[in-house]
Amino acid sequence: MAEPNSAVAVKECEYLNLGLAAELFRGTETILLVEDEAFVRKVTHEVLQSAGYGVVTAKNAVEAIEQRERLPEVDLLLTDVVLPGKNGRALASDLRSRQPSLPVLFVTGYPLQLAEIAAAEPAAACPPKPFSAATLLRKVRQMLNGKTEVQNRNAITRVCETESPS
Repeated sequence: MAEPNSAVAVKECEYLNLGLAAELFRGTETILLVEDEAFVRKVTHEVLQSAGYGVVTAKNAVEAIEQRERLPEVDLLLTDVVLPGKNGRALASDLRSRQPSLPVLFVTGYPLQLAEIAAAEPAAACPPKPFSAATLLRKVRQMLNGKTEVQNRNAITRVCETESPS
């Protein structure tokens, strides 16, 4: 019986952590979320929406461009790197040609893609997906809070877990 109680405690802890993260990293900005995997897109949408963000989703770059044209403003592009057709980096480039100050947050499950992004935009090494909801919300908030710096540096950030100090 200890195991079911432990599992319930873990689930409750994860829920409380998401709830706390959603409160700490709240926002009302509009995020264009581009993810080809339906389940990941749905969960990511729910996590962002739970923190108050306006979320518009697309499953590929073509849909993302169509969605962007319908919106008065997008505050952040959150895109998977590997997408069918045009990849996330090409999408970001296209959208930035229309909105140069657009912050871009890439996510990927492929270490090679992280290495390519790191080579194009130097940043600290980070592990790839999966990442926690709290990490996602923290990174989104950091990108949005640093919007002025992002405009000046044209920075690209990756979602990553940070190691806690020992």
